[in-house]
Amino acid sequence: MGLPSCVLLLLGLAEALRGAGSSGLLELSLGRFRNVLLNQTNPVEAVIRNIASNVTVVIFQVHAQQNSVVISFDKNPSANSSGTGVDKGLISILRPQQSVCTWYLRSLDANQVLSTAISIPYMEKDPIPGGCNLEFDLEVDPNIYLDYTLVDTHIKFAPANLGYARGANPPACDSGTGQNSRWRLHYDVYQYFLPENNLSEMVLMSHIRKMSEMLTLTTDDKTNVYFSSLPGQGVIYNVIVWDPLWNTSAAYIPVHTYACSFVDLVDNCSSLSKLSTKIFFTVLAVLGLFTCFFGHRFWKTDLFFMGFIITGFFFFVFITRVTGLGYDVRLILTAVAGIIGGLLLVASWWRFGSVLLCMLLIGLVLGFLFSSVVFFTPLGDYRVFRDDVVFWVTFSSVALMIPVLFVGCPRILNLLACGIVGSYSVVLAIACYVYTSLAYITVDLLRRILNDYFSRAYTNVPFQTNDFIILAVWIMLALSGVTVQLRRERSEVPFPPHPYLIWKRERERRSTNILDPSHHIRPLRERIHSKLLQIKELFQKEQPAGERTPLLL
Repeated sequence: MGLPSCVLLLLGLAEALRGAGSSGLLELSLGRFRNVLLNQTNPVEAVIRNIASNVTVVIFQVHAQQNSVVISFDKNPSANSSGTGVDKGLISILRPQQSVCTWYLRSLDANQVLSTAISIPYMEKDPIPGGCNLEFDLEVDPNIYLDYTLVDTHIKFAPANLGYARGANPPACDSGTGQNSRWRLHYDVYQYFLPENNLSEMVLMSHIRKMSEMLTLTTDDKTNVYFSSLPGQGVIYNVIVWDPLWNTSAAYIPVHTYACSFVDLVDNCSSLSKLSTKIFFTVLAVLGLFTCFFGHRFWKTDLFFMGFIITGFFFFVFITRVTGLGYDVRLILTAVAGIIGGLLLVASWWRFGSVLLCMLLIGLVLGFLFSSVVFFTPLGDYRVFRDDVVFWVTFSSVALMIPVLFVGCPRILNLLACGIVGSYSVVLAIACYVYTSLAYITVDLLRRILNDYFSRAYTNVPFQTNDFIILAVWIMLALSGVTVQLRRERSEVPFPPHPYLIWKRERERRSTNILDPSHHIRPLRERIHSKLLQIKELFQKEQPAGERTPLLL
């Protein structure tokens, strides 16, 4: 079991204080991480001594959680000899006989900043990350540049070059595309998820060196990659360049993001869900939970719930696409539209009584969720689905498969829809309070609809303890809801009779059968008038009893 984050923080601070003494000197060893406290006024000098002669390149890097640091070759940094950010590094090309390297570190913040530093050596056959940089300020730039929105996260990096011996000239970057050029190099992009619901500084530092492979790029691909953003979830990205001829590799500088701000007063990393979102999905979850266990018996409530989902979803997409309204306003309008849509579906059932039409809509809701689950799996990251036409044709085919398969047993289809869709609304409500990747089953699909370029993003998400627990809750609720309703409704008629026809038949019966007591019921207007008179009499003063006329003598 890991140590609590507060204990890890104290241990990290103690190590940082030991590492950089009062003189501001940080002695490093190759390949070993060291924590260091940085400030704005006194730069720390990081030194590595006794570098072996077979080492040709040393990459020095420093990482902080949220405060930017400056790393440079000189005490007075310049644009082409320094880097600034939370994850930055420099590459030192060693000269013949050189055995010492020096770098300088300081923070941009007035307060002390805890950071971790490491230097990694490479040999002459190892590729050089960022060795063919033509875009960024540094001549050789091993850094990964990251920017994010609430929708996607974008990383880009400079192409690598082939390794070479000390004192030799670097291979030309554009001398051709053969096997003796940099074009033979491959790039592996790595993604590592930090523990969910954990924004601890020391947890980040302890996980910065751990990665999991995501995809492989060749030099024919562009050196930039898009991922789906996961606000509040810590993610570390890195790129490993690999030389297939020598079977050697080298790492760029890993970068991390939480896809949110630590300093914003509203919607920061600690409080991402808006109040309006919590209210909306909590109310939806209450209705969904009722539908999960009682939807088939309370058929009109079931129709209202499904109509609310269909109308609300498409209305939210529409107003987001065509208007610039704020999120809270759009959510309120979506709720109103969903209520109207649900009532219209109930009214259409009351008037026309078409079970087939209602079950088609309910089946499409279940099919939509099922198709979203399919593309939530690693299948959704296949390159073929980057094409929007291929994606939407496949998605629609999978969604339509559900109502087609159950066309002969509509009651089973409705029970499944009540149990699965109703219980998933509970999952969405939980996601407003506790992070869970299961919310991205539908969120990523909504992002693809609303953002034209989201198709280029990889949608891999973490699946950790919280997700397994909430998945178990979802499955338990769905199975319980379907089982309870199936046992209760097995001896009942599949669906209630057409309500409009029943009403019409009753009205005709009352108008023709004079023996029916309801035939003699007074018109509604007269009954209301009679009730009002009765109410009026309650407020009249009671007349005293007895004789009032004088007696005749």
